Amino acid sequence: MTTIGPLYDKKCICPLCTAHFTTKKMRSRFIKAKGFDSDFFPFYEEHNPTLYYVNVCPLCGFAYSDEAEIRLKEAEKAILIKNISSNWVPQNFGETRTIGDSIKTYKLAAYAGILRNDRHIAIAGLYIRLAWLYRLLEDRNEETRFMQLALTQYELSYSTGDFLGTQVSELKTLYLAGELSRRTQKIEQAVKYFSKVIEQQSRTVETKIISLAKDGWHKIRELQQA
Repeated sequence: MTTIGPLYDKKCICPLCTAHFTTKKMRSRFIKAKGFDSDFFPFYEEHNPTLYYVNVCPLCGFAYSDEAEIRLKEAEKAILIKNISSNWVPQNFGETRTIGDSIKTYKLAAYAGILRNDRHIAIAGLYIRLAWLYRLLEDRNEETRFMQLALTQYELSYSTGDFLGTQVSELKTLYLAGELSRRTQKIEQAVKYFSKVIEQQSRTVETKIISLAKDGWHKIRELQQA
């Protein structure tokens, strides 16, 4: 009897070069979260699906997440080929990944997203996951660097409204801007964003985010009064 493992092969077609390739994904039955940090960093019992969030074409180097809706225009393809594919040394990220392997895939996806002017909210999602991976490695400097990069993208997403039509709500965008501000010692900025979240408590169903914003605000007050 064959034992079914946590990973399976997903068939992909590269949106850039149309090459067919497979990449590992995690079966949902093996994904068990024990809890979440205040910036939604998930704690898993054993198997971490975050490592397999990004797909990377082994032939041309184009990287993208499953959530991304990729319809490349010819001008975008030209930019990606010039900046990524022409410098790409063929390598395969389609097997079991270490945290280090996964970090490389996120950086590739973020770079591709920037080149094609993807939504700020999408790039923010890649950067915050990079911060989480560096947190797992206990690399505080790189964790902070990517939290700051994610913060910038969440702020731009809020100011431009490009989160609209995505799975990330306005309230969650504001909250993450506040929490990442708090974690990177931008205290006045954090208070401003938390306050914007809390102001909406009477007209939102996202009560968990309201609670998290209040927790963040209280942590700041406790620190100031210490």
